[in-house]
Amino acid sequence: MKKKYFGTDGIRGKVNSNKINGEKFFRFGLAAGTYFKNLRKKKQVAIIAKDTRLSGYTLEPALVSGLASAGMHIFTLGPLPTNGLAMLTKKMKANLGIMITASHNSFYDNGLKLFGPDGLKLSDKIEKKIENLIDTNIVNHLSRPKLLGRVKRLENGNDECIKILKNNFPSSFSLKGMKLVVDCANGAGYKSAPKILSELGAEVISIGIKPNGLNINHKCGSTFPQVLKRNVKKFKADLGIALDGDADRVMMCDEKSKIIDGDQIIAMIAKRWKRKKILKGGVIGTQMSNYGLERFFLKEKINFKRSKVGDRYVKEMMKKNNFNLGGEQSGHIILGKFATTGDGLLVALETLFALRKGKIASEIFQVYKSVPQKLLNINVRNKKIVSSSKCKKAIKLAKRLLKNKGRLLVRPSGTEPKIRIMCESFNKVLMNKCINIIKKTIH
Repeated sequence: MKKKYFGTDGIRGKVNSNKINGEKFFRFGLAAGTYFKNLRKKKQVAIIAKDTRLSGYTLEPALVSGLASAGMHIFTLGPLPTNGLAMLTKKMKANLGIMITASHNSFYDNGLKLFGPDGLKLSDKIEKKIENLIDTNIVNHLSRPKLLGRVKRLENGNDECIKILKNNFPSSFSLKGMKLVVDCANGAGYKSAPKILSELGAEVISIGIKPNGLNINHKCGSTFPQVLKRNVKKFKADLGIALDGDADRVMMCDEKSKIIDGDQIIAMIAKRWKRKKILKGGVIGTQMSNYGLERFFLKEKINFKRSKVGDRYVKEMMKKNNFNLGGEQSGHIILGKFATTGDGLLVALETLFALRKGKIASEIFQVYKSVPQKLLNINVRNKKIVSSSKCKKAIKLAKRLLKNKGRLLVRPSGTEPKIRIMCESFNKVLMNKCINIIKKTIH
């Protein structure tokens, strides 16, 4: 199902490009509002949150205008983590939740993530139906003046999200005596993350909490964990937590300043949940999940399946197989017991809950040995280059060389103009050779 605007994680691109601009966001709002209005439910409500990008100030009003023009009532929440929006969409029984964000990308990008009333990301099928309305004649979808939507700002979004997160744990849950470093990436979690950790009693050293519209994800957060590492060492913290721009990803750092990625966090939670009889069915990873993680699950007799890359595909496979844990190496982790989408802060709390009885981070994360992995991102003008006969031939050769000695994945990025080559093997010389064979065919 080829889509014009939506990628693996909503709509994303450069601000003031052909799809990320005020005029298009008005059309997105009008199309989404029209789709939900046509379902003929009594009351049509949309809620909107955003991260801290400067462009949010130009895109949000356009989106609101489009939704109101379709006759939807709108609540705007301001900066809020993505799963906060998903949770509130469900709690407020809204028809639609829209997050204005480009997640872990730099400030010059922006986009949209759309959620349905169940708090789940909209399916490919619904996104395609909305797309079909985007480029149609605007006049056909405008409401009569009397039926225009109303707009209201809600200031308590972060507090409401904190309440929901806390309710997932016993009232006795305390972080007293723990020293934590939290890097909020100058993004959507800059208020809620330090606040909830402090309220639970931890001593919190907060970084990346001074957004200026341009510094989101800039040399900070989960995509740049070196800052977290330095600060954990400097302050002798028990654990470091790094979120990304919309706080749906998390990377961690143990007390020895070792970076803990999403695969290692998933392994720790799966092992703990299995022991506590909380794990349901098994675990969903992706094509990018480390081969060492797969081997660990085989040894532990935990059912493991791989989905396409993107947390929406992880969630879809979790739902299909009735599993309650899944995620990606990048730190997108879905705790199906509590959430409908990735939530960096919730995953951090679940980890801290496992540490609360004086356990040490480096010990609970000593779960499996990662197979060395190398990821190469190549900027391209046309992502279809991976389908060229030259590239296909190179991939075939590399896979033949790797047979029984590692794993290879070559794919176009769903959100950026890049081809991603990922290779895993304990034989690093072979790994580099295979990557170079393919690299030569991509321009």
